[in-house]
Amino acid sequence: MIEVAARPGVYRFDPATTALVVIDMQRDFLDPGGFGAALGNDVTPLRAIIPAVANLLALARRHGLTVIHTRESHAPDLSDCPPAKHQQGKPGLRIGDPGPMGRILIRGEPGNQIVPELAPLDGEWVIDKPGKGMFYATGLDRRLREAGIETLLFAGVTTEVCVQTSMREACDRGYRGLLIEDATESYFPEFKRATLEMVAAQGGIVGQVAGLAALETALTQATKEES
Repeated sequence: MIEVAARPGVYRFDPATTALVVIDMQRDFLDPGGFGAALGNDVTPLRAIIPAVANLLALARRHGLTVIHTRESHAPDLSDCPPAKHQQGKPGLRIGDPGPMGRILIRGEPGNQIVPELAPLDGEWVIDKPGKGMFYATGLDRRLREAGIETLLFAGVTTEVCVQTSMREACDRGYRGLLIEDATESYFPEFKRATLEMVAAQGGIVGQVAGLAALETALTQATKEES
């Protein structure tokens, strides 16, 4: 059992029943000229975590964790995009509208792809989700249970929207979550700080929080003890 120094307390997990979930590290949100930037956001903070997420992916792969990537995306005919969501954003910059990297948040378009630095490897799961959370209309819960996954490590963007929503959904379904704080980010630093506090509050009511270094130390120590 791996023991990670975390907040509010030690987080324990078995790599054989654990998955790393990297939320929405896609070009529409991270690239200059993408959907996030078109809404007036500075994408620099999100791009700054790419190296940390890459290191986290490498760590998970070395230790045999299941790796899951999500993309917020919709069918080309928008049949899975309810009107209330489609009406969000500025006219001409809404879901399905033409953007600098193809139609915004539409599956198969260039902007909907995960950034090259974090590209999924063969055999890793890629979940296209039409909502903020990773469980809504994806069949992911069934796949996780069939694979025997019980604990989830979280990274990606944005901390307060899709990452937090996915953690809360996971908590409600009985999964134990750990958010890697230096592998997640928001367009708004204060939103990230508030989310980290909320996740770990009240004894970890939503999940727990740890740094990448603490996770790496725990995994390395466990490997040494086994050898």
